[in-house]
Amino acid sequence: MDVLGIDIGGSGVKGAVVDVRQGHLLTERRRIPTPQPSTPEAVADVVAEIVAHFDWRGPVGCTFPAVIKHGVVYTAANVDRVWIGTDGRKLLEKKTGDPVCLLNDADAAGMAEMAFGAGKERAGIVFLLTLGTGIGSAVFVDGALMPNTELGHLTMHGVDAEDYASDRVRKEEDLSWEAWSARLDEYLHLLEFLFSPDLFILGGGVSKKHEKYLHLLRTQTEIVPAKLQNEAGIVGAALAAQALAGEGLR
Repeated sequence: MDVLGIDIGGSGVKGAVVDVRQGHLLTERRRIPTPQPSTPEAVADVVAEIVAHFDWRGPVGCTFPAVIKHGVVYTAANVDRVWIGTDGRKLLEKKTGDPVCLLNDADAAGMAEMAFGAGKERAGIVFLLTLGTGIGSAVFVDGALMPNTELGHLTMHGVDAEDYASDRVRKEEDLSWEAWSARLDEYLHLLEFLFSPDLFILGGGVSKKHEKYLHLLRTQTEIVPAKLQNEAGIVGAALAAQALAGEGLR
């Protein structure tokens, strides 16, 4: 089965048609910069443009960097705050004319990694952490997702963890890999203390450079890099939307 997956981010909106049985892209990604300001109408227009680019008719999965409950946006960390309270699913369905599944971006990436990547067939408590502009989190217990965890907003040293240990902070403060990994290690130890996980999967753009820092981390929990990297959000969005066509997630 093929489904269109769209990954809405703070800097770009990316989409592709996905083979949800195999977990790979069937088309080249179409990327359009996220409009500024990133208001609901402006972002929805970009999503509609991507749908039209693929001449798509059918279920559409969309990720969004926020807490999403029943299609409604509850937070707005990296997009315009006008989104808060917006029924994003209804808006996107109106703009595209297609049934839409809207979900948290890290949750979508985690679903993809659990189905096709580093978390495949892993039981217990598994964390997918996306390290980028912020820190996204997806938590799975024996394969079942606990949605909208947003653990990048745990407090560390008086600020959000993502303002202390994200890849953005590494770049902004020109931290060495050793200095940054020490901060990341501190964050992972906090998660260990709170949740006793069985596996950390580290995703986001920095996962492509895992050989520079993974060996510096000292957690008791096993740590592995994500496998799907920049395709995870698109694949996970398509997986989530699969149910709209009357199919299961596997």
